[in-house]
Amino acid sequence: MSQVQVVTKSETELTKEKNTFKKVISKLGPLLALIILVVILTSLSDKFLTINNLMNIASQSSINALLGIGMLLAILTAGIDLSVGAILAVSIMIMGIVTVNMHMNPIIGIIVCLGVGTFFGWINGILLTKLHLPHPFISTLGTQFIGRGIALIVTAAAPIAGFPLMIQFAGNQFVGPIPVSFLLVIVVYVIFHIFLTRTKTGRYIYAIGGNPEAARLSGIKVDRVLMIVYSLSGLMAGLAGLVMVGRVNSAFPLAGLNYESDAIAAVIIGGASFFGGVGTVSGTLIGALTIAVLRNGLNLLNVSADSQMAVIGIVIIAAVYVDVIRQRRAKKK
Repeated sequence: MSQVQVVTKSETELTKEKNTFKKVISKLGPLLALIILVVILTSLSDKFLTINNLMNIASQSSINALLGIGMLLAILTAGIDLSVGAILAVSIMIMGIVTVNMHMNPIIGIIVCLGVGTFFGWINGILLTKLHLPHPFISTLGTQFIGRGIALIVTAAAPIAGFPLMIQFAGNQFVGPIPVSFLLVIVVYVIFHIFLTRTKTGRYIYAIGGNPEAARLSGIKVDRVLMIVYSLSGLMAGLAGLVMVGRVNSAFPLAGLNYESDAIAAVIIGGASFFGGVGTVSGTLIGALTIAVLRNGLNLLNVSADSQMAVIGIVIIAAVYVDVIRQRRAKKK
């Protein structure tokens, strides 16, 4: 009898160990994929694993990382924000009018850029919660066209160049070899990690994504939380625009075109679920770095831009498929 109990206990422990191992692999999956990608590209190009190139990757990933953290919030609530690229464009165009054309203080220009982004995000929240549009896909798609149209109208489709040095700082300065833009990303990600894991609103975001009706019945003000989510997504689009202007010292109305695709890809590659309630800040950063590493490596290997798009598309489909499999296994349990 005691021998049978020992065997049973041993089998239970083995099952627990297997489940623990699966959970660890699931959490570390995006990071392992990034490490494998780095190893492969290092073996294929001797220019890849150099300080200059790694800092170039960090700089290239910054804009997508900032857009991705806002997108993460939307996807955690089982939503999406298709307007981030257009919000980026309209934010920097209005900032350009204020600082370059009207010669106003750069600090006012920065506030305007972030404020316009937040305002458009707030509009997305209003459309979703007050007008009760069926899905954020609809509301943010509409805002995408509105934002892009305004960006073209206010400047007659002309670019604006010659921004003050203060506005360029975040996009083109370095602390030693490290780009200021990537240091900004680290600060932003630490803040959002604390926000999502240490505040009530952060926990509410996960709860809404897990089960919005249960969240509502438990007393969570779902509409208020969604307003915060989309406003923050707009704010991050404005901040990403500020970094972009710093990098190229110009603003143009078609800036950020299709950037929402990369932001979505970063979130999903980082382990978040389209079904909501699952995702981490660190995973999103890994996703943004993965896309930047992949693009950089393909450039070093002289792969055409068209082929790069196809490769990114395959990676996105693979990441979504992994998410689907994960959800199926969770339902079986």
